[in-house]
Amino acid sequence: MKFGVSALVTDEGIGPAELGRALEERGFESLFVGEHTHIPVKRETPWPGGGELGRDLYRTLDPVVSLTAAAVATERLIVGGGVFQVTQRDPITLAKEIASLDLVSGGRAAVGVGAGWNREEIRNHGTDPRTRMALLRERVLAMKALWTQEEAEFHGDFVSFDPVFSWPKPVQRPHPPIMVGGNHPAAVERVLDFGDDWGLIWLPMMLEGEGSLGDLVADFRRRALDKGRGYIPVTAYQVPADAKVVESIVAAGADRILFTLDTAPEADTLRSLDAMARLIG
Repeated sequence: MKFGVSALVTDEGIGPAELGRALEERGFESLFVGEHTHIPVKRETPWPGGGELGRDLYRTLDPVVSLTAAAVATERLIVGGGVFQVTQRDPITLAKEIASLDLVSGGRAAVGVGAGWNREEIRNHGTDPRTRMALLRERVLAMKALWTQEEAEFHGDFVSFDPVFSWPKPVQRPHPPIMVGGNHPAAVERVLDFGDDWGLIWLPMMLEGEGSLGDLVADFRRRALDKGRGYIPVTAYQVPADAKVVESIVAAGADRILFTLDTAPEADTLRSLDAMARLIG
């Protein structure tokens, strides 16, 4: 089992370099950071978490900048987007940014991808929320082409370009792992279609009973084998620092746990990391 954290790195919390060093010093495997380019003041889309939006959602640093700072301050820490809002980003630019991160980090980049939930935010980028899932798929496939082909080209309904030179190529071959997040059956299909890791959002009802995390993981493993995909890792995402929860995820056969790390000043963050380290120790 691998242990990491998922966090929103903002201008009001611990810095990304300091966070990266603190994680590596305590034996954590990875840091995954989320992003929002902005949050529209007038918003009709309800937040999936319920209630009001926290200010940290609209104060996030650019994830590539945060992950680069964490990478150069560490030697072993996996640095990943958790998740990159691919439907709000140009795929040619994002592919270059991620390949550059993988090069600078010595092959430690991971690529969590998502289509976004805030329809107003998505529209501000010129994306139609109704077609964002299809757009996500094509942009991920286009980035894979840019990472793996010397003269890369891609032609789809939403993304199309004739052969291009695009460097650097990632250190990892064929490319950094793509973690597709989501619990909906359609999200699982996307993992099996173009993902290398399933970012399964942990929920309290997964602790026990029918439909538990163990059942979900076992069913996913069967479906992956049926489709000829072989073994695909499962990452439990947004996990609370709770011993019972950790035990249940380990028993379910997941491969990685990402604890949710709240945005806080450095001293408070270090205390939280110490508590998590004791829990997994």
